Amino acid sequence: MLPPVETDEEGDVVVPDETVLRGGVEDLCARLGFAGASLSRFPDGSQPVYAVGDEHVLKLFPKASAQRGVAEGRVLTHIQGRLPVPTPRVRDVGACENGWRYVLMSRLRGENLARVWDRVPRGRREQLVTEVGDTLAALHSLDPDPLGDVLGPEDWGAFLDRRSACAVEQQRAHGLSAAWLEQIPGFLASIPLPRAPHRALLHTEVMQQHFLVDPDDWRLTGLFDFEPAMIGDRAYDFVAVGLFVTRGDPDLLARLTRVYGHAFEPSELLAYTLLHVYSDLPWYLRHMHVPAEGTLLSLAEAWFGTA
Repeated sequence: MLPPVETDEEGDVVVPDETVLRGGVEDLCARLGFAGASLSRFPDGSQPVYAVGDEHVLKLFPKASAQRGVAEGRVLTHIQGRLPVPTPRVRDVGACENGWRYVLMSRLRGENLARVWDRVPRGRREQLVTEVGDTLAALHSLDPDPLGDVLGPEDWGAFLDRRSACAVEQQRAHGLSAAWLEQIPGFLASIPLPRAPHRALLHTEVMQQHFLVDPDDWRLTGLFDFEPAMIGDRAYDFVAVGLFVTRGDPDLLARLTRVYGHAFEPSELLAYTLLHVYSDLPWYLRHMHVPAEGTLLSLAEAWFGTA
């Protein structure tokens, strides 16, 4: 039986502990018709995810995150066959003991793009970002209204206000230095983000880590992890694009945005970087180029500028 997990803090203890989860996962697999199937846990992700045999993936959500399971199942069903890159096909969704939920889905083929990026030739990198741009354009063109009962926020302007109010403290908690912290309020106040943008379905974590690729011809073979999907301003999706796909390469970002059909102001994208739910500016500063000027405006150009 899967153990009770009532809070995020309990989840931090239980979810990583395979000795606690394994028996319950095996029991659930048997109930789903996969008794005796090979079961292998993927090493990444905030939720427990397992390969079930060669064809299926089982993703679990404890009670504290159960609504995310509902959302992911709905989003995957909504986008099925509507993007130029394959996404997991939902096989089953449901609830089980102690408030847990599950999504059983098809397994995508390919290697994780983040793990093979250093091996990708420059010309193939250009092709890959072209495919990412096509995929984002298709995603953002879909009508998000059928998902409005499971995805938020209801009011984008109110969301921005909440994120702005905690932006400094969030970065302080991550260990950001005072020299950067003191710039945040003024920078955010200077960027006029739309409070009622055209509503788009957002992945929110468009990262190399969430794409699969065929290493024989370097074409995308899958996009996954729609658990944190939202409805809001499409620019919000380009935070992860700039940080984790094009990685501050202006030529790659320019190519991607040309294919997408719209380019965003670097300052707008850095503002959304600071407001992002999972924003961790100290981590980005350690892994991205930091200009000598040491200003947020210089970071915006370095990370989100185009050639």
